[in-house]
Amino acid sequence: MATWSVNGLKGLFSVLGCVMVVTLLYTISTDGLPFRRELLTPEVNRCCKMSENSMEDEKNCIGIGLGVESEVKRWMAATLVDFYINVVALAAWVSYKESNWVSAILWIILLVCFGSITTCAYIVLQLSKLSVPESIQDAMYHVLLHNQSKNGTVQKRKFSPVVTARIIFSLLGLLMLGTLIYTLLTDGSPFRKELLTPWMTATLIDFYINVVALSVWVAYKESSWISAFLWIILLICLGSITTCVYIVQQLFQLSCGDPLYLVLLNKGNKQKTGMMTQPYGDNGASQLIDDKVQGKFYSG
Repeated sequence: MATWSVNGLKGLFSVLGCVMVVTLLYTISTDGLPFRRELLTPEVNRCCKMSENSMEDEKNCIGIGLGVESEVKRWMAATLVDFYINVVALAAWVSYKESNWVSAILWIILLVCFGSITTCAYIVLQLSKLSVPESIQDAMYHVLLHNQSKNGTVQKRKFSPVVTARIIFSLLGLLMLGTLIYTLLTDGSPFRKELLTPWMTATLIDFYINVVALSVWVAYKESSWISAFLWIILLICLGSITTCVYIVQQLFQLSCGDPLYLVLLNKGNKQKTGMMTQPYGDNGASQLIDDKVQGKFYSG
């Protein structure tokens, strides 16, 4: 990846982060803080005010309003589940990247609280840490991997983190699939104007900025633009269901004994660095990564 591509990604995520900050501030200033029950019941209050002169109309209006309230609640809940499953995927990468648990926990708390603002800030920070040679050689490789992985450090574990990750993201995907089916059956299609409350709109913007970050990773991972395009369309349409399916699919391409961080790399990097462990024993993958950092696998 050339230096101009790195600068392009910095610019992209800087702009997206600013968009989310402005969206957050605007929504707070016009609609108040999000931690209020009445945010999910705007139609009830509005409808009842319009019906003060008629007791019968008021009763009918309250009934309609309560129905809208229930629908808004369910779709907001489904959107938040979708949003935070994607946050889990991003938080897993952040916890791997950080050199100590204190900084990892702080970043994850910021991810939970501020969503895509934190995502954009973290990505821009990681891109800013790249040296010129790293930007020219393989920027995504250096952004995605932790320094210990590059330096050939592997912690031996009694259990397989690959299998654990497969189980976790399979369960999360099933959770979101069940949430989506239940909400569709009980409240119908989400493509209705009355569902777009100010905070629902802000949450969707937050959600899709995180989707942009995941899409960049998918585009890096995929060997062809057609497959990358199809996966990104699925990310946009199905959200975290696609995120979980894609991660689980990539995890099944690893053996149970492989280091979990190999899921971050594309096929080209795996082939270039010789990720198979046979010639080098248990730590072979990381040793070969270290060889790459030392320049032994670069042809020019």
